[in-house]
Amino acid sequence: MKYAIVESGGKQYKAVEGSWIEVDRLNLEPGKKVTLEDVLLISDDGKVTVGTPTVAGAQISATVVEEFKGPKVLIYKYHPRKRYRLKKGHRQWYTRLQVEKIAVKAAKKSKAKQETEEPAAEAAAE
Repeated sequence: MKYAIVESGGKQYKAVEGSWIEVDRLNLEPGKKVTLEDVLLISDDGKVTVGTPTVAGAQISATVVEEFKGPKVLIYKYHPRKRYRLKKGHRQWYTRLQVEKIAVKAAKKSKAKQETEEPAAEAAAE
């Protein structure tokens, strides 16, 4: 089973290919494609890649299914002997994403970086 831990809106979610995740509202229309690039961990049939802090070249492709409101949370403030009672409610907006693909692109070293590493390795060998 291939899955990834992705960060969106300051929270972490487990994304599995073919399933959906509910993230904080992204304000996109249903049917739009979205790419999540803050991938913290990827597991591919037992082979685990952990990022520092993110996995280089990893991204998750998803489609927006819908925007919806979560369950109602009641806030009740009460002060006895003061006749103070306050009841408020709140419903948070969420976006449901259909995870289509978890992709990892191999990170390529630039030529300049390779040239600077080679002399250092030779000097250490001597």
